[in-house]
Formats: sequence, C-alpha cells, structure tokens
Amino acid sequence: MTTNGAKYKRVLLKLSGESFKGNRGFGIDREAIYYIASQVKDIADMGVQVGIVVGAGNIWRGADAEAQVGMDRATADYAGMLATLMNSVSLQDVLERNYGVETRVQSALLIQQMAEPFIRRRAIHHLETGRVVIFACGTGNPFMTTDTAAALRAIEINASVLLMAKHAVDGVYAADPAKDPTAPKLEFLTYRDVQERRLGVMDSTALSLCMDNQMPIVVFDLFAQGNLRRILSGERLGSLVAEKVP
Repeated sequence: MTTNGAKYKRVLLKLSGESFKGNRGFGIDREAIYYIASQVKDIADMGVQVGIVVGAGNIWRGADAEAQVGMDRATADYAGMLATLMNSVSLQDVLERNYGVETRVQSALLIQQMAEPFIRRRAIHHLETGRVVIFACGTGNPFMTTDTAAALRAIEINASVLLMAKHAVDGVYAADPAKDPTAPKLEFLTYRDVQERRLGVMDSTALSLCMDNQMPIVVFDLFAQGNLRRILSGERLGSLVAEKVP
C-alpha cells in the first residue's frame, strides 16, 4: 500500500489506439485525449507511479496495410510503431500543458528528437521521481502487438498490475456481448481460462508473458467516469485475470 491508500504502488496502463479517436472514425479526438489525460492525472495525484503503453489503431494497423495495400508486413508494422509515437507525444503534451503532469516518452525505436530511448533503469528512475512514463513504438520489433509491449514493459518496470483499458467494454465476457447480449461477464479468470476459452483478452504472446511472470491483468472500461481511480482505491471492477483469486 502507498501512504495515500492506493492499492497499487506502480501500474502499467495499456491504452488502445481506438480510445484516442473518441466518436471520430479516425485520428485523435480532443475530448477523448483530454479525458484520458485527466484520468491519468487523477491516479498520479494519488501517488501511484504510472507507466503507459499506447496502441495506434486510430491511425494505422500493420495487418490492414499488408492486406489492403500489399505492404511488406514488417515495413507496415514499423509504420505502426511511428503511429504509436504520434499518440504518445500527443498525450504527453496534454498531460504537461493542460494538467501539469511531468511526463517522459521513451521509444523502442531511436527517434531522439522526439523521445528518449527506452532504458529500463532510467524509466524506473522517472517513475520513482513521480513522472509519468509513456512507452512508445511497441517492443521495437515487427509482428509484435502493443499488448505484448504492455506485458513486457509491465514486467520490466516491476509493475504491480497491468491495467487493460477498454472503450465501451467493462470486462471480459463469455462471448462477444455485441453478438450475444446474454453472455455473462466473467469477473475472475485464470490465465489458462483465457487461453483455453480463446476469450481475446490480449494476444497469446502477451498472455504467456503475464502468465509466466504472474503479472495480474485488470480489464475495465476507461470511459466510465472514475473507474481508474476506483480500481486503484481497491474496488473490484471489470475482470481480473490472475493465477488465483486474491
């Protein structure tokens, strides 16, 4: 426990690219990114050390570029990494200029005019001094999703939990609730439950990393007002994926 009553001392927040586009079909929506920044500030003010990994689905998807344009998949994935950097520096700008939250962007690709290179010890130092750290460009490798990057960074920075923020989805369901409105919400699952039932919480590489390192995962709806703070305060919201019930 931290001195201010937060349940977790250090967290890794995974934000999908879709969360940045809000009600727009593409790009970055002003209201959405300001809301995301306000929620990050809220938990940073609790004394929680916050690392963030962002996706890029609001701008670019490597698999789509390969299928629709015929791009080489590795090249398309590198382009997607650059799109995550665009989201990262945009979020950094809002956090610092509008909310006064000191923030660093660390990139898995060397783009030193825009971001620091990812150095694990430096990232941990930033977190310990109260800075929010946004990890851009995934793992720096093609064929790896930002879910895998989130799992990897969570483990590397010794986070207490991986928070998988969703847009308009409040947890893990037994089936796709859009197709089956009667599908029950699953409040707790083991890693093997997710694997065997193919529930799509995250890709298999990311899930394996979490399972092998016993990194708990909370899947929740970021856009339900106050959810992030409530989780950090100890409420059981969304769905928990872990080795066993805590």
